[in-house]
Amino acid sequence: MKAYIFLAEGFEEIEAIAPIDIFRRAEINVSTISMSENKTVNGSHGIPVVADNLFSEIDFSDNDILYLPGGMPGTKNLENHEGLKQLILKQVMENKNIAAICAAPSILGKMGLLDGKEAICYPGFENQLVGAILSVNKIAKSGNILTAKGAGVAVQFALKLVEELKGRNIAEKVAQLICI
Repeated sequence: MKAYIFLAEGFEEIEAIAPIDIFRRAEINVSTISMSENKTVNGSHGIPVVADNLFSEIDFSDNDILYLPGGMPGTKNLENHEGLKQLILKQVMENKNIAAICAAPSILGKMGLLDGKEAICYPGFENQLVGAILSVNKIAKSGNILTAKGAGVAVQFALKLVEELKGRNIAEKVAQLICI
C-alpha cells in the first residue's frame, strides 16, 4: 500500500500529521510531498514540517491513495498547483482513492469531480462542492472519493482510510493501540 499526503504552505497540521501517524501504524507506506521546491513546509499554525519529497521528484504511479489536507491558505495553494490537478484527474480516471478533508474537498468540487457524489467539507465551503450531495455525516464515501469535515475528525478519517485500504481488522487494531 502506498499513500501520498500533499503539503502546501498553510496546510492544517492535524489534518496532515494525524493520517501520517495512523497510516504508518497500519504499515501503509506513506510519503509526504512538498508542493514547492522546498522540503520544509509551514502549516497554517506556523509549525514547519519537512516533507519526504518534492512534487517534482515523484511520478505517483505506485499510489493507492492521494490525500489532500485542508487549511488556509494550504487549500488554495493545492488548488493552484496544475500538476496536482492533473494527477487528481488521472486518479479519478484510474478509479483510485482520493481523500480530502476540511476545505480541500472544494478542490474536487471545483474540478467537477463531486457531481452526484456524497461529500462533506468544513462549514462555509459547501457552495464549492459543485454538484455534490451534501452529507450530514462528518465523513463521506462516494465511490473512490472520501471526504471529511475538518481537523476534529482527522483521526477518525485516517482510520476510515485504513479500513478502506487494509480492512476493518487492521483499522480496529490501530484504533485500540491509540485508545479509541
